[in-house]
Amino acid sequence: MALNTYKRISIIGDGGWGTTLAIHLSRKKFPVTVWGAFPENIAQCVKSHENKRFLPGFKIPSQVRFTADINDAISFGDLIVLCVPSEYLAVTLTRIQPTSYKDKVFVSVVKGIQPKTFKRMSEIIHDHLPHVPLVVLSGPTIAPEVAAGIPTTAVAACSNEKLAVSVQKVFNSDTFRIYTNTDVIGVEVGGSVKNVIALACGICDGLKLGTNTKAAILTRGLAEITRLGMALGGRKETFYGLAGLGDLATTCFSPKSRNRTVGEALGQGRKIKDVLRSMSAVAEGVVTARAVYHLALKKKIAMPIVTEVYRIIFENKSAKRAMKDLMGRSLKSE
Repeated sequence: MALNTYKRISIIGDGGWGTTLAIHLSRKKFPVTVWGAFPENIAQCVKSHENKRFLPGFKIPSQVRFTADINDAISFGDLIVLCVPSEYLAVTLTRIQPTSYKDKVFVSVVKGIQPKTFKRMSEIIHDHLPHVPLVVLSGPTIAPEVAAGIPTTAVAACSNEKLAVSVQKVFNSDTFRIYTNTDVIGVEVGGSVKNVIALACGICDGLKLGTNTKAAILTRGLAEITRLGMALGGRKETFYGLAGLGDLATTCFSPKSRNRTVGEALGQGRKIKDVLRSMSAVAEGVVTARAVYHLALKKKIAMPIVTEVYRIIFENKSAKRAMKDLMGRSLKSE
């Protein structure tokens, strides 16, 4: 397909961010189809023009189509936006494999690192759908704010800059400004690991610590993200851009951030199983914490904040003890 000729868009995933992008793109007059894995939620969205489960309070334009048939969704769109939780990406891609996907351009907004293989989401996509043109869209994008038309920025990343520009033009609007970047590794690592640091900032909130503590966690957390990202091939400057520092700040401080909220509950002493059981949406940082902890060990990269988050979640360490251990580490230069 020639670039800049996208006429119809399909969104694979009916969560809060997928629904938000459907609303946004429909406002730009693109015909949009949204696919979801749960027919009952799709039926509810069709009936009420509102995604009451994942994005309550926002009216979905009547022209947005919903379907539970993934063949229908892939056939409909010229541009396919992958918008499912990272742990369900692989199984979703196996459902796409038999469809007519080969003449489509794909956009991934999936954030995460696979725990067993340590692969980024774009790598998993290309494992299942070899050679598809793929752009990664990431940044500080809290879904309800974008749906409300609050000014927001993000970055479209692809080694093929022309392809990135073509996607930039699709998503850019007067309230949603899109930049481009050729550093896919950096953008994906920044957008994934920031969720683990957001858990740590939420733990600070649960412990009723102050802004000083959260600023320290955010700043030193960014250093950890940068160390890992550069070791994997990302560029240092990417981590100080929208997909790094920008996304990190939003996720660490927003009361609407799922990962910060989960961290807050952990800081209050709740167990992770109980916290996750009470949520309808997915907090990507929990799965990513496991992946990044083991990846850092493999790469011999110091990530003390990630390590303590991992131990709180998976080893039942108390949040107070974890904070004390972080503060008691041997002294060093910044």
